[in-house]
Amino acid sequence: MSHDLIVLGLLLLFSLLLGAFLLVIPRLFGARSSQAGLLDVFECGVPLLDGTQRRMQVRFYVIAIVFIVFDVEAVFLFPWAVLFKRLGMFGFIEMLFFLTVLALGLIYVWRKGGLEWD
Repeated sequence: MSHDLIVLGLLLLFSLLLGAFLLVIPRLFGARSSQAGLLDVFECGVPLLDGTQRRMQVRFYVIAIVFIVFDVEAVFLFPWAVLFKRLGMFGFIEMLFFLTVLALGLIYVWRKGGLEWD
C-alpha cells in the first residue's frame, strides 16, 4: 500500500515537472518578433479584410451539429461491432433501432435542405 502511494506521488511529481518544463522552454528559447503582421487575425492563412465580429450563417452551425451527431454515431458503432456475437439478437435489434433513428434524422435534415451549402 505504501509503495503504491510512493509510485503515485512520483508519477504526479514527474507530470507536474514535465508540464512546467514544457511551458518554460518556449519562453526561454522561442523566437521573439515585434512585427505588426504577426499580431493580425488569420483565418485559414488568409488575412481578414473586415473585422472579426462577423455574423455567421445559421446553416454553418446546422451542418456542424449534423456532423457531430454522425461522428458520435461512429463512436457507438465500434464497440457494438466488437461485441456483436456476445450481444446476440437483442444487441442487433437495439443497434438497428439506433441506426433507424439516425437515418430518419438524416433524411429530415436532407429534405429540409440543411446539407446544402450555398
